[in-house]
Amino acid sequence: MKIDDAGWLIGATHCPSPNFDARPPGCDIELLVVHAISLPPGEYGGGYIRAFFRNRLDAGAHPYFAEIADLEVSAHCLIERDGRLTQFVSFDDRAWHAGESCWRGRERCNDFSIGIELEGCDEDGFESAQYAQLARLAIALGKRYPALHIAMPEPAICGHSDIAPGRKTDPGPGFDWAGFHELLNLSADTTT
Repeated sequence: MKIDDAGWLIGATHCPSPNFDARPPGCDIELLVVHAISLPPGEYGGGYIRAFFRNRLDAGAHPYFAEIADLEVSAHCLIERDGRLTQFVSFDDRAWHAGESCWRGRERCNDFSIGIELEGCDEDGFESAQYAQLARLAIALGKRYPALHIAMPEPAICGHSDIAPGRKTDPGPGFDWAGFHELLNLSADTTT
């Protein structure tokens, strides 16, 4: 997996979102934030996540959509249940994924992080294809952005709930952190 000079994954589906801006000058990428999303809640497929991140969600398609259709949010990437990878925002830019947040005493996590959405919800487990794709992506990001520490034992990878406790719960108890860390180690071994 490779990232081009403009911060876009080569070979991924690109669906540019208007919901981004420039990172603060001199701000290194130092954190990878794992999120979970399903639209409608608890349902998978349908293309609604892509529409949501591009401000194209049909508010009339589902009652829940009327509540969120006017929000302007994005993530850098989405990994669907089958492992398909879509990129919405260049990694060099600031996606609007974290909201009010703090990591290790540092606020405004959007400034220095990359946000990856997994299609899923707090109550469900995630698919092996998603973990594998997330591990490959994390390794590629660590190579491209040297301030992003991916290596074990303390990778700079956390859940949305870790940077916005009390406000966010994703990726939830269904995310297997230990299994992901093991897979991350295996992926790192095969790419060196």
